[in-house]
Amino acid sequence: MVKRFMFLVLISLNLVAQEIPKQESFLYKNCLSCHVEQQIPSELIYRRYLMKYSSDKVIKNRLLKYLKNPQKEESIMPKQFFMKFSQKRPMDLNSTQLEEGVDAYLEFFNMKKKLRLPSS
Repeated sequence: MVKRFMFLVLISLNLVAQEIPKQESFLYKNCLSCHVEQQIPSELIYRRYLMKYSSDKVIKNRLLKYLKNPQKEESIMPKQFFMKFSQKRPMDLNSTQLEEGVDAYLEFFNMKKKLRLPSS
């Protein structure tokens, strides 16, 4: 029984480890490092954007708009979110870098990659 449990734990850790981007990556350095440090639920934020806007293009535009000028009024997060987490500071990236970061973020949290249909 213990062997089976340890085996399942090892497999689970392996799957989780594959999903976390490397610390050298652009996405980790500029986005996820703060999210991890402050324990901000990145997947929850992505899901809120996905539920509200549903289109990758619209989500990208809204994220870019927010990151260029982060204001509570522009955020889709509820007011209670900002009681727990600090207000985001504007990023010191140019538009191209910001766009690449948002693309990497959307690719990393893309739900379509995680969905698997049973093969027939």
